[in-house]
Order: sequence, then structure tokens, then C-alpha cells
Amino acid sequence: MQLHLYNTATRNKDAFESLTPGLVKVYCCGPTVYHFAHIGNLRTYVFEDLLRRTLEALGYNVNHVVNITDVGHLTSDADTGEDKMEKGARREGKSAWDIAEYYTQAFQKDWKALRLLEPTAWPRATAHIAEQIALIQELEKKDYTYTVPNDGIYFDTAKFPRYPDFAKLDIEGLQAGARVAVTEGKRNPTDFALWKFSPSDAQRQMEWDSPWGRGFPGWHVECSAMAMKLLGETLDIHCGGADHIRVHHTNEIAQSECATGKPFARFWLHGGWLLEAPDGDGKGGKMSKSAGEFVTLDVLVKQGYSPMDYRYFCLTAHYRNYLNFSHAGLDSARDSLRNLRKRTDPLIGKATPIRSDRGLEWRTKFLESVCDDLNFPQALGILNLALKDPDVLEGEKAGLIVEWDRLLGLGLTEAETSEAVELPDDLKSLLTERAEARKNKDWKRSDAIRDQFRDRGFVLKDNPDGSVSVN
Repeated sequence: MQLHLYNTATRNKDAFESLTPGLVKVYCCGPTVYHFAHIGNLRTYVFEDLLRRTLEALGYNVNHVVNITDVGHLTSDADTGEDKMEKGARREGKSAWDIAEYYTQAFQKDWKALRLLEPTAWPRATAHIAEQIALIQELEKKDYTYTVPNDGIYFDTAKFPRYPDFAKLDIEGLQAGARVAVTEGKRNPTDFALWKFSPSDAQRQMEWDSPWGRGFPGWHVECSAMAMKLLGETLDIHCGGADHIRVHHTNEIAQSECATGKPFARFWLHGGWLLEAPDGDGKGGKMSKSAGEFVTLDVLVKQGYSPMDYRYFCLTAHYRNYLNFSHAGLDSARDSLRNLRKRTDPLIGKATPIRSDRGLEWRTKFLESVCDDLNFPQALGILNLALKDPDVLEGEKAGLIVEWDRLLGLGLTEAETSEAVELPDDLKSLLTERAEARKNKDWKRSDAIRDQFRDRGFVLKDNPDGSVSVN
């Protein structure tokens, strides 16, 4: 079946074919590990996981690279401000290296909890400084760079006429200062730093020697260098959040294509923002660490949700659309997933080949939705309709679930266990209180506590051996 993907570069749904038959090279912009990833960040990785699963379901081998940005990402797109790693180190009174290691491990813990497939490689920016210097030297040799004294080596975007094309930028408006304040010495407001000089009046924790002096790489050059090192000069697919289009990915294209003379990526896929709607109504702002408080996966778990509740929530909206986050919406996703599991749990272990016309028809409809630019909300609807279809035998329904969950990644072919449920602290104390009430034969109080659990979305099951399961 033909896969069509919305390509930011063409602003169209294009038929996808890999450059090398049977192999897809995918680069995904990874986290800047100065703080925890919030659930808006994680939504992007869920969509990229759905892409990976779809490609593999279609028979491709996927070389999937997700980078770790552990240096050089400044707090401003204008190449000014503090390095986020140094900011994290100051916030917590630790070294930048310790901060990077701690938050990398925290991110990878969230990655596993959400059932995201392990990438082929996790390159770290600090481990590829030599490749970044070599890329800058190549650009320097081709006369695309210039020096801003006491600042750094910059890329001259005026020498790349196609610079505005990818993000449809209004260069005249940008020249008037619409995008960023112009750093003194920059030739154009869109020019960006390839290498930043270490400040003379302060000691940085992360800095390296280079042909231009001691310093550190720019954020954009890191991704280009790591991507080309591990995947070659032309990628099949480059992914990231929609916020990367105007600056980060535009700059990656400019520096990469000027260095190699080849297209940097054939397809560009971007995930829509997760918007905060604290009151559950209307659109809120984009979830952001810079705004202060933000919601992490651990916070959701402590509130009584499972990582799969959040994954299902992400599946309810198309990856390119904005998604409003509210606890009411997450409650609805949790209820929907539990209702789905009530139908799929009895099918575990009963799969038979799909041979009936009706079963094959449902399989085709599901794949058509997925191949239409990863339309997983529509695919979920098809799954629910197929499960209700009386003309599909139980074994074939089980077989379809086995196939489809390889794409959905919800764990529908595995029995849920009570150990997978993380209770909020107040419910843990209520569980202890209920055990005491049952011991004292206070059935009224025991039932009242059961109702409190149910109101919070948990089901208590009293087992014959006297133990209690929480689902």
C-alpha cells in the first residue's frame, strides 16, 4: 500500500519512496537535556514513533537517529542568551555534565514508559565536536561564513538564495527587524552562529579548542553534523516539532546543502503543538519550559494516569493539528482506552489468520487510514468498528489487534497488571484504610472507598486470596 506523507518542503501530501529501496533514513531532533521533557515535547516523539512503526509495517528497515542536545542551545533564537545547559547547572547547583546525564536518563525513562521504539542511535552533541568543526570548515572554505568579533563564526544567509523558501519567510520584513534583534556585527538578521567564542570574562563548563579559538558549537550545526555522520548527506525523512520550521530546520537546510551541494532531506515532517487549556475550555498557549511550570509524564502518573493513557490521548488528534491538553480530555482518553481493553483483553492469545472478506476489508481500511499521512484518529475509529462487527470471527478480531497494535503501540496484546498502576499518595492511604475497614467488617466504609476509587478512574477488584488488584 502506498504511503503518503505531508511534506513541509512541498506543502503537499507526497507519495513516499525511500532513496535506497527497503531502507529509510530518519533523523529526529531530540531533547535539550537541561530539564525534564514536558508532555508537549513527548507528543512529538509519539508521532515520530507512529511514523517509525508505519514504515516498518510496510516492510522498510528504518535507520532511526534521535540526537541528544547537551551543549550549544542558547535561550534565544538570535544566538544570544545563556546556554541552556549552563542555565540548568546554575539552577540545580550541579555541573553541566551531570545535568546532561541526569536529564538524558530521565528522558529515556519517559521514552520507554510510552512504548517508543528504541532508535538506532542516540548521538550526543558533545561527542561529535570534531564533525561539527569539520562542517564549519567546509562552509568556510566555500565562503559562506564570516566572523563577528568577540562573538563567533556566522553563516551568511544572503549567500543561500533559497534560504526563505522552506519556511516561506518574508525576508524584507525580517530585514526590518520583525524576527530578531540584529546582533552587532551580523550582516543579516537571519544569519546564525556556527561557532560561539567562549566569553573572556567568564568560565564555561563546556568549551573546546577550534581553528577559530576556544568556544562551543551553535545549536543548528550540531544536528546537521550528527545527521550526516550517521545517515549520509541526504536523509529520507527529517522530523521535529512545528516550532522548528522557521529557524532550526531552515538553518539546517542552509548549512547542510551549502556544504554538500545536495538536498539535505527529501521529506520534512512536523508535529503540531500541544496547547495548554487549564480550564478545559478553548485554546491555551503552547506548552513551554520557558513559561515556568509545565506538565511532565511523571506528574500525570502521580495524578493516577498511565503512560498509555497519554499515548492514547495523543492518538485522538492528527499529529499535524494542535491538541488542547486538559485533564477532562485525558480522563476521556483513559476511559476510552479502558473500554477498548475490555474488548481486547478477552482476545489475547486467540489470534488466527485473517482470511474472510470482512476481516480483510477491515485490515485494508485501517492501513489506508494509516497510509494517509498517519491518520491514526481515523484508524482508531476503524478498530472500534471492527471489534463490534458481528461478521468477523473472534480469532480474526484477535489477529487484527495483533497487527494493528504493532502500529498503535498501546500494549493491547498484553494483559494489564496491577503493578503497572501507579496510585496517587492519597489513594494509597485510602487503600490502607479500606483494608482496615474490611478487616473490621465495616462494609459501608469499604464500599464508600471503592466508590472514591471509581470516581477517580480506578477499579478495585477483591481477589479470592484476599489481595486487591487495582485497574
